Amino acid sequence: MYNSPDRLPIQYPTPEPQRLKRQHTPRYYAHRVRESLTTRVSKLFCTIFLGLLLILGMIAFILWLSLRPHRPRFHIHAFTVPGLNQETGFENAEITFNATARNANHDIGIYYDSMDGSVYYKDQRIGSISRLLPPFYQGPKNTTIVAGSFTGATLTVNSQRWMEFINDRSRGTVVFRLEFSATIRFRIQSWDSKRHRMHANCDVDVGQDGLILPVSKDRRCPVYFT
Repeated sequence: MYNSPDRLPIQYPTPEPQRLKRQHTPRYYAHRVRESLTTRVSKLFCTIFLGLLLILGMIAFILWLSLRPHRPRFHIHAFTVPGLNQETGFENAEITFNATARNANHDIGIYYDSMDGSVYYKDQRIGSISRLLPPFYQGPKNTTIVAGSFTGATLTVNSQRWMEFINDRSRGTVVFRLEFSATIRFRIQSWDSKRHRMHANCDVDVGQDGLILPVSKDRRCPVYFT
C-alpha cells in the first residue's frame, strides 16, 4: 500500500518517561522531626523572652510612676502693703507676706539648701531677702510656712515708685509678684538626687486697703526649675 503524495505523514506523540518516586530513609524523617522540634522550641523561648521583657517593662514603668518626684507646691495666703493709702507711705514702706511650701510626695523627701525671697512690681525687683529660710529637710506629705517682710534695706521704694503704687490703687488694684528661689535635692530612701534650682512665682493682686484680694488668696504659684 502506497502513501499518497497529498497526505501528510502521521506522527504519534512520544510517551514521557515515568518519574520514579523518591524513597526517603528513616534518617531523613528523623532529621525533619528534629528540625520541627527545634523550630517549636525556638518559638517557645522567643515567646517567653518577649513576655518577660513586657512584664519587666511594666514593672519598671510602675516603679517610675511611684518614685517620680513631684515639684513642691507653693501657695500665697497673705500679702500686705501697709500705708498704701498714704502718699508719704514710702518713708516707712513695708511689704509682708505669708505663703506655704508643701511636699506632696508620698515617699520622697526634699532637702532645701536655702531659700531666698524677692518681690517685683512691673517686672522690676523692688525688694529681696537672702536666706529667707535656713537649710532644712521637708519630709513627705509635709507643709512648711514661708513668711517674712520686706522693709528697710530689703525694700527699695522711692517716692516716684510709691506714686506709681498710688496711681494703680486709684484704679482699684496694685499687682505684685512674689518669687521664692531655692536649691533643692530629692531624697528617695537612701539616695539623693542632683541639685535643682527651683523658682516659685506668685502673682498677687492688692486692693485699695493694701490687703491681698480674694482672687489671689490661697492661689497656687507656678514652680519651675533652671
